[in-house]
Amino acid sequence: MKAIVMQLLPDKRREKIVVTDWKEPAPPVRNEVRCQAVFTGLTNGTERNLLVGSNYAPPDAQLPNNYGYQNVGSVIETGPDATQLQVGDLIYASVNHVERFTIPEDGLLVKLPDDVDPSEAALFGIASVAMHACRRVDPRIGENVLIVGQGCIGMFAAQIAYAMGARVTVCDIEESRLEQSRQLGVAEQVFNTSGDGWQTQIQDGTFDAVMDFAGVPEMVTPMVHACKVRGRVLLVAGRYDVNYTFNLGQFREISILHCSHFTRDDLERLCWLLRRGSLKIAPLIRHRVPVDESPQIYEWLRDEPMRLLGTVFEWK
Repeated sequence: MKAIVMQLLPDKRREKIVVTDWKEPAPPVRNEVRCQAVFTGLTNGTERNLLVGSNYAPPDAQLPNNYGYQNVGSVIETGPDATQLQVGDLIYASVNHVERFTIPEDGLLVKLPDDVDPSEAALFGIASVAMHACRRVDPRIGENVLIVGQGCIGMFAAQIAYAMGARVTVCDIEESRLEQSRQLGVAEQVFNTSGDGWQTQIQDGTFDAVMDFAGVPEMVTPMVHACKVRGRVLLVAGRYDVNYTFNLGQFREISILHCSHFTRDDLERLCWLLRRGSLKIAPLIRHRVPVDESPQIYEWLRDEPMRLLGTVFEWK
């Protein structure tokens, strides 16, 4: 069975390759279903974190490893107690980059309606991270929300926060990503914060909430500065430690928020937004390649991450 697997190079760097001898999943029992992968999606932030050995990464001794969480599969077999899914159904599942997988039908998945493009659904995982983050921040209608970082998750968050009624401002240091964000048409303000861009464009006490998808450690205090009194700062991107000026946060009574992965409910709400036209995934897909070409994508992810945005691997 094929799988995308991370392994250690002789120089101690990490790479991802396609193997053909990965262990087959067990046959479905009880309410499980067995699926054949159609598309999987690159999780840029988390998978790069693993490739460069950052805070989510397993130690070298635990490699090879095939972590991922965006797999669109076709049901090819059902267990005896399965009642919600049947052979031929397409599902998004929070599953690794593998050719076949088995999952309980009440697991972290969503059945795809006929009018949802399965290649777009390959990015449902990172889009649902954005959904979970937005629900955690819970913007009220008309609140000013700053989204720091315009990778895929930041662009999804901008669209979702806008759909929830927020007045959205986005920022990044990469102009090509900002241009893509402008084309989505949901942000009232789009700022390039490279150089002194943050100091000259992001005013103190302006935002009800700041959502950080960039993960630059020294930026937490500036993000607290950007908040109004009793504002919220949501930290999503991976990091080891969080440091900020405590007195500043205390005097403004700032809430520092965390959020975890995402839930089945997030997936279902995401699917609803997509079907009603309030969320766009297709414009964010920059690469759609056969799975056998994925090692090149991972080389770029490790060494030149700004080359990538949304990436979908074809398994058929």
